Amino acid sequence: MPQTVLKPRTRTRPKIERPKLHKVILVNDDFTPREFVVRILKAEFRMNQEQAYNVMITAHRRGVCVVAVYTKDVAETKATRATDAGRAAGYPLLFTTEPEE
Repeated sequence: MPQTVLKPRTRTRPKIERPKLHKVILVNDDFTPREFVVRILKAEFRMNQEQAYNVMITAHRRGVCVVAVYTKDVAETKATRATDAGRAAGYPLLFTTEPEE
């Protein structure tokens, strides 16, 4: 009687990587009023008054402050919209993005 050789079944699963996250960074400038920055943070990043004030004052003291972390597309969209809102009001307000480590 011939002997049957059983081979184990292997199933390869594609490795699903989480999307790389990007930081949205508020860059301080000497011209944009603090109240305006707080208003933009509340509107675009859904922060409450205290959170927005703390982010604004940190950027004021250190030069920059991480506002939030999102997927690349969301981070770039929010940074652009917030920067554009400042430009529309005549301020040099700047939000940038960079990959999270």
